[in-house]
Amino acid sequence: MVIMRLDKFLKTARIIKRRTIANEACDAGRVSVNGKVARASYDVKVNDVIEIAFGTRNVKVKVTSVVEAIKKEDAANLYVVIE
Repeated sequence: MVIMRLDKFLKTARIIKRRTIANEACDAGRVSVNGKVARASYDVKVNDVIEIAFGTRNVKVKVTSVVEAIKKEDAANLYVVIE
């Protein structure tokens, strides 16, 4: 089983473009995992529900797989959008 930091997962899955921005979003408390505010160092696992506040809209995704490297075209297969 692969374990990955939250900030790295957000970048690898291309939910957030850069890891530094993902890190800042976590530090600002705009990212929560399974209903709890998560730090950038949180270890993402399959079936985690990640919620991100982007200004006025919220994005909620469920993690379907965690891999170290993936092609840009396949990045959307790492998660399923909820709501």
